[in-house]
Amino acid sequence: MNLSVIRMIAGGLANVSLVLAVAPLCQGILRKVTARIQSRQGPPILQPYFDLVKLLGKEDIESGESPGMQRFAVYLSLAAVLTVSCLVPMGFAPPMNNAGDAILLIYLLTLCGICTLLAGLAAGSTYSLLGVSREMMSMIALEPLFAIAIVVGAVHVQSFRLSSVLHGSPYVSSGFPWSGLVMLAVMLLSFQAFVQRVPFDISEAETELMEGPLSEYSGPKLALLQYTQMAKLILYSALFVALFVPWGAGLILPLAWLLFWAKVFVLVLLVTVVAATHARYRIDQAIRYFGALMGAGLVALVLASYGY
Repeated sequence: MNLSVIRMIAGGLANVSLVLAVAPLCQGILRKVTARIQSRQGPPILQPYFDLVKLLGKEDIESGESPGMQRFAVYLSLAAVLTVSCLVPMGFAPPMNNAGDAILLIYLLTLCGICTLLAGLAAGSTYSLLGVSREMMSMIALEPLFAIAIVVGAVHVQSFRLSSVLHGSPYVSSGFPWSGLVMLAVMLLSFQAFVQRVPFDISEAETELMEGPLSEYSGPKLALLQYTQMAKLILYSALFVALFVPWGAGLILPLAWLLFWAKVFVLVLLVTVVAATHARYRIDQAIRYFGALMGAGLVALVLASYGY
């Protein structure tokens, strides 16, 4: 086997292992910081690990209308997230840079949301179907934003190669990078929605919809769905850092790796603070908000096409 192929596989496995190991830790930090902001003790930081192990050890009860589709949606969701982790730089170049491009990355990110829709539809309960309808409306208005951010970077670097796009590409411009700054603002304002945290966790809304699309899931399948949501926080944070905060990536490997994860954890803390200090939006408010951001994103795309 070619040495480059071995390195690519080893790098992909390293990224997958990192995501699986760090995702529950970030969830634990999020819970702990949220509790402190609200003057509570909060659970231990390692509690998400215990919760996942407990759920994985429970009986796999199937209560939905289409058990086969439920299993398929759960496994496909986690598989899509782990595949994305192989294409994202995490302190070093994307390990499977030659195995895909930015278009594949956009498809995989969208597939993660589609799996949530499939999981809710297969469950078939009233709460899950209402959550699916909200998730679908949010996806239509929200998912194009990340695609626009990636395309803006691709236009600037004249390439869809992951190593080129995921390295501060929105700022590559012959003049002042107006499109990059506009997309930075757009992605900051929409980031909370991409990771499905308050105030944009509208499709789940525990106090209203009893977890929405996940309401009929328990045991191992619920553990995998929760693991997927935790991993999405890491992956979207890594993508945001690679696109908009790439500085320090050229340092020697240990320093670049540590700096990358420091930026990811800062972003996780920002998500936590926003979630702990804001009330949940209604679906109509969220759609109007996403629509305004979509308009700004299209302006950035036009500016990028003209070299700005």
